Amino acid sequence: MTFEPIWGAIIAWYLFLAGLGGGAFVTSAFLGWRHPEAVNMRKIGHLIAPIVVIIGLVLLMFDAEGGLHNPLRFALLLTNFGSVMTWGVVFLGAFTVISIVVVVLDFMKKSVPVWLDIVGVVFAVCVAVYTGALLGVCKTFPLWNNALLPILFLVSAVSTGAASVLLISIFKHADEFNRVGVLKKFHFCLPIIELVLIASLMFITSFNSPAGWNSVMNLLIGSYAPVYWIGLVAVGLVLPTALETWLLFFSPKEFEESRKAHWISAASDAGVLVGG
Repeated sequence: MTFEPIWGAIIAWYLFLAGLGGGAFVTSAFLGWRHPEAVNMRKIGHLIAPIVVIIGLVLLMFDAEGGLHNPLRFALLLTNFGSVMTWGVVFLGAFTVISIVVVVLDFMKKSVPVWLDIVGVVFAVCVAVYTGALLGVCKTFPLWNNALLPILFLVSAVSTGAASVLLISIFKHADEFNRVGVLKKFHFCLPIIELVLIASLMFITSFNSPAGWNSVMNLLIGSYAPVYWIGLVAVGLVLPTALETWLLFFSPKEFEESRKAHWISAASDAGVLVGG
C-alpha cells in the first residue's frame, strides 16, 4: 500500500520560504562576484536567508504535530538516507548554520571567506532543488511528479530571493540599487524562464495520462484558475517582465534612477514575490 502526504497551506509557505532564503543567499554571492561595491545589499541578502528559512522550519514543526509531541521523530529523520526528507533536513540544517555564521561575520564587520560563500551557495541551491524534489516523489499528483519541477523551483527560488533583496534595497540603499545593473538584467530573465518551464510542465503533464490532463485543466480552467492566471501568470510573471522590459530597455537613463522608477521596480519585485 502506498501512502501519499496531505499537505496544506503551512507546507506551501515552508517550501516558499526555504526557496526564498536559498535564493537570497545566492543573490548575495552574485553581488559579491559582479557588484562587490554593493556591500549593504549583500548584507541584506545574508540577513534574509536565515530569517525566512528559520520561520519556514518553525512552520514545518508546527505542521508536524506528532513531532511536537514526540521530538524523537525529528531526530529519526536523519536515519533514512533513502528519503528525500532526510536529505532535506541535512541541506536545511547545514544551510541554516552557514547563513547564521555569515550574518555574524557581517555584524562583526569581517569579510566572508570565499570558500564559505561557495559552500553556502552549494547548500542554498540544494535547498531550492530539494523543495521541488520533495513534491516530485509524490507519484499520485501528476503536476508534482515531473522532473521539471525541481528546476522550476530552483529558478523560482533565485527569482524570489533576488526580488526580496532588490525590494528592500530600493528603500534602504537606493544608491547601491542604482548601480547593480547586471543583477537587474539577470533577474529580468528569470520570470521568462519560469514561463517557459511552466508551459513545458503543463504540456508534458497533460499528455502523460488522463489524470495529468485533468490536473492541468483544473489549473487552467477549473477551481484553481483564478489564482493561477491572476496570482501567478499576470501578477507574478507577466507584470514584472513588462515593467522591467520598459525600465531596462526603453526608459531614459536619467529616469531609471529616479524615485518614480524605484516605485515601478518595487511593484515589479513585489509581483515576483506574490507569484512565488
